Amino acid sequence: MIISKTPMRLSFIGGGSDLPSYYRAFGGGAVLSTSINKFMYLTINKRFGPGFRISYSKTEEVDAVEKIEHKIVRNTLLKFGMNAFGPEDGIEVTSIADIPSRGSGLGSSSAFTVGLLHALHAYCGRYRSKLELAAEASEIEIERCLEPIGKQDQFASACGGLNVIRFNANDSVTVEPVIAPAQTMRRIESELLMFYTGIARSASELLRAQTEAVATNQRKQKTLERMVELVDVLREGITSGDSECIGGILHESWLMTKGLVGGISTELIDDAYERARRAGARGGKLLGAGGGGFLVFSAPKERHEAIHAALSPLRHVDFSFDTLGTTIVFYQPS
Repeated sequence: MIISKTPMRLSFIGGGSDLPSYYRAFGGGAVLSTSINKFMYLTINKRFGPGFRISYSKTEEVDAVEKIEHKIVRNTLLKFGMNAFGPEDGIEVTSIADIPSRGSGLGSSSAFTVGLLHALHAYCGRYRSKLELAAEASEIEIERCLEPIGKQDQFASACGGLNVIRFNANDSVTVEPVIAPAQTMRRIESELLMFYTGIARSASELLRAQTEAVATNQRKQKTLERMVELVDVLREGITSGDSECIGGILHESWLMTKGLVGGISTELIDDAYERARRAGARGGKLLGAGGGGFLVFSAPKERHEAIHAALSPLRHVDFSFDTLGTTIVFYQPS
């Protein structure tokens, strides 16, 4: 049995510039994000007999890879080859997540893909670096599953830590750790608040609409250019010890993001955001492509109680930064 543990991510600024429609056409994109201590766990176990058992929100038992409904699992196993696990013995794949894994805005699908690849490679006795796992996960989701997504989630989950991730016009990706004083990092963590909106949504349609809008609208291209500029502004602020800069940049980013395409925000989300701001939040944003999932805010510690009260219908979720990225936490060869 093999068990992988892969973090989800919180993206501060730059989302959307990781889409190929942007970074290929405009000389590259960038995001600043961190992995967090909300994890996806994947287990791979040898079955006593042939076939495949896949357990997630539902359970599948099939005798051939092509019959698996879960498209990430199906396409990943196809990439590995039909007979990768022997002609007689099949495998069992099980996933467990710390938070709702559908429509969270925390990159849960990519954490699943990275964790699945990591566990499968370990099961086959192979080592893959974190950058290799991220690149493979991007291939699975974008090229094989045909999801209209970017590459930030795969690299954030695989590599872990607080990073500037750059998406180059030639499709290469570079990961640059953000180095800051330990007290600054602790202050940033302590000032962040995350709330679950209770709305799960699919990012696919919003991302398709954003891709089309950016390709044809110069004003929206300029919006993403500004977001990419803010990546370096935020990194400079963090490395210099200025934790308060996060709130203002999150607020500017959120206002720009809402203008990219319709449907990114809702009346409920806008109302919650404004109540948090009135209660003392410097700024915040909806995580992911929009429509639902989690809201994150930066606020002085002394304003947290008031923000909790203002957002009392929403569920507060404690979290901290992760630094390890994807790991194998249990390894017992069959």
